[in-house]
Amino acid sequence: MNIPEKDLKLIRKEFEKKEERFPDRIRLGNNFVDDFIFENSEAADIPINALRVIFNIVSIISNEQFRPEDRPKQLTLFDEEFETENNTFASIKIRNSKISPSGSTKQVVDAYEFLTKFKMSWYKSLNSKGTEIKTFGGLISTPSYDQRGFTTFLISSYWLKKLMVIPEYNYILYNLVYNIKNNKHIIFAIWLSKLPENGTVLKLSTLNKKFRLNYKIANDFCFKFLKSVRVALDKFNTLSFNYKYKRDHIFIIPYHTKTILDETFSIDAQDRSEITRRLIYFRKRYGLQEHEMLQFSHQYRNIPQTRALIDQSFKEFIRINRRRGVKSTNFQGKMFLNEIQEIIIQKYRNTKMGELIPNGYPIIS
Repeated sequence: MNIPEKDLKLIRKEFEKKEERFPDRIRLGNNFVDDFIFENSEAADIPINALRVIFNIVSIISNEQFRPEDRPKQLTLFDEEFETENNTFASIKIRNSKISPSGSTKQVVDAYEFLTKFKMSWYKSLNSKGTEIKTFGGLISTPSYDQRGFTTFLISSYWLKKLMVIPEYNYILYNLVYNIKNNKHIIFAIWLSKLPENGTVLKLSTLNKKFRLNYKIANDFCFKFLKSVRVALDKFNTLSFNYKYKRDHIFIIPYHTKTILDETFSIDAQDRSEITRRLIYFRKRYGLQEHEMLQFSHQYRNIPQTRALIDQSFKEFIRINRRRGVKSTNFQGKMFLNEIQEIIIQKYRNTKMGELIPNGYPIIS
């Protein structure tokens, strides 16, 4: 009996995590990110548990990853092992609790089913000798789980090469897929890691298409989507971002949070009490509603640099109004935040960072 070519599978290597220690961060190759997650600049809607599978695959193969320009012989070795015959695969085993910490069998099955069916097709690549090699399947094939709580599956040479051979890559925190539950927030974080330091500006329609969203106006995209993403990344990632919009154009500027987090965690009880007291003062004196306090409170409580900038701007706000003979309490709620925001922008743009990234100022409302 002849077996269809797409069903023939040659297994050349087995990957298995020998210990339960996982890295703080993983390396995601740009070729994989562009082809699997952002094909044609549009993000795939990959479920959170499927993203956990991907992060764990990369973690398991991390010791095998290489840049061909640094280790050119490794590329030849990879070709000899995986790209001399069609339909060559590696076998990988992952503990099910890494995919569903709650122990849901359905979540595990759904994650592997998605990755089996997603982008299932014939794929062609050329090895170092110029020979065309073909493989069939999605990212993974033939998953099966055992009674010991593991799932074993195959990954094709085509996708394995994009994960292992990484001429360009970016670091992503491994625990991001456990600390953040929203899959679009994770996908945004992966995209953010690829942005240049000075950020980018894109039209609302482009961002809607990229992240499969449907916001009608830039204000809604910023405050209904970007705002919640930034709160999550400020808390759980080493890279977050500032944003603003002008008509239908949205500016996104990345910034590193690790030093911010380190400083935040070092705040003692007395300092935390003083921060809380100041926030209560602002809320009561300037009539800030609960929804108006969300972003303002987060920035003031968690980011020391922004807190200092807000305090400086508030002093300037008081000084300006005294000079004008106007009570500062005439500005209530959103009006108060708008006044402080304008002063923040002016002060920020007078700094060295403001010269480099004019639109990188913190947004407090």
